[in-house]
Amino acid sequence: MNPTLQLDTPMTRAEVRASLSLAAIYMLRMLGMFLILPVLSVFARELPDASPQLVGFAISAYGLTQAIFQIPFGLWSDRYGRKRLIVLGLLLFAAGSALAALSDSIYGIIAGRALQGAGAVAGVIMALAADLTREEHRTKAMALIGISIGMSFALSMVIGPVLSGWVGLHGLFWIITALALLGIVVLYSVVPTPAVSRFHRDTEMRPASLKTVLANRELLRLDLGIFCLHLVLTATFVVLPLILRDSLQMETANHWHIYLPVFGLALASMVPFVILAEKKRKMKAVFVSFIALIVLSDVGFTWLQHDFWIISGLLYLFFTGFNLLEATLPSLVSKTAPLDLKGTAMGVYSTAQFLGAFVGGAGGGWIYGRYGIPYVFLFCAAVALLWFIFAIGMKAPRGLSSLLVNVNGLSHDQASSLSRRLLQVPGVAEAVVLAEDGVAYLKIDKEKLDRMALSGLLQEVAA
Repeated sequence: MNPTLQLDTPMTRAEVRASLSLAAIYMLRMLGMFLILPVLSVFARELPDASPQLVGFAISAYGLTQAIFQIPFGLWSDRYGRKRLIVLGLLLFAAGSALAALSDSIYGIIAGRALQGAGAVAGVIMALAADLTREEHRTKAMALIGISIGMSFALSMVIGPVLSGWVGLHGLFWIITALALLGIVVLYSVVPTPAVSRFHRDTEMRPASLKTVLANRELLRLDLGIFCLHLVLTATFVVLPLILRDSLQMETANHWHIYLPVFGLALASMVPFVILAEKKRKMKAVFVSFIALIVLSDVGFTWLQHDFWIISGLLYLFFTGFNLLEATLPSLVSKTAPLDLKGTAMGVYSTAQFLGAFVGGAGGGWIYGRYGIPYVFLFCAAVALLWFIFAIGMKAPRGLSSLLVNVNGLSHDQASSLSRRLLQVPGVAEAVVLAEDGVAYLKIDKEKLDRMALSGLLQEVAA
């Protein structure tokens, strides 16, 4: 029996290397997914047989296949190996991008986007990160990957229009193909190979626990939230690039002129509210208020689409709300999920996210074709308002953080005893010790945690 606690030790060089390289792969893949978002609706409607609804499908088809395949990919990676599945996923993504690049019809673009989504390796990358980092540093590795997602979205809004102006739609898809292949190069040249791969409850789906997660009303509120958020985002980008081009007379290659300052201001504006939510324990108030920002921006877009400064202001409200909600929702899932079911809860959450993207694109395209652009924003406002109503009833999340501690060598009785004793340590709100995992899963209040008592308890058990 040899429990260890290393709360304050830094990540090793190997852990930093693994975390940064996996975050880079995640970023390359997400760049490939997002680069097309701010320009596809403009270019795709010029293709043969294109219609608003088919353009919506082209934008969002990846979401459906991603939702279908992301859980199987995670399960397959346990059996066949993480790197093999990541390579398979990136090759599928590259093949889909190449198919879209070679296509001269909207149907080829749709097929390519669907094939892109079939390479659903997000969960596998998370699992590999878990294999390559110690439990006490797992949160840092996941945070780096989370940052890469936000960076890829921000970069895509700016460089997507610029690149499309240089190389066109087909050239953009070839660039995306190259990004996917570059991800494979990074995987085999930089990412270490783990000595052992095993199941991690904090990052992987456990099918047997799905019923428990789906019965949790607070988690379902958050799943509805990410579904609505990405529905609104994708539906918005079915028509927003058209507004910038047709109403503001901005060439697509120049759309970054509005995205860059608006997105930069939005990111800066959300920081004080993130601090208020986390440090001052005002998460629910901030969260619900920023859903209201989404509602307000979409209501504004419904009637005000012809003035540069009004559109800039509405985009500022939209991106401020989106960025904060996108950043805080995973944190809320982590705070809400049962200690040993975080991976399963995140799997359901991610499925809801991609389904929302698919419904947003398909629904937004259909509404645009049948009723016109204003009704797309009215649809988005109604969806966001529904989310706002459901979110009002959410429980205020506790200001807790997750902590994993390696406790290899415990028997089941010792693990049960340690769980009870951990709950007596000041600042430990929840504790589950699983002997078969060799891990203690904790939820802690960082401001109240007695680290010396926690370390001393584990040293006592080890002795």
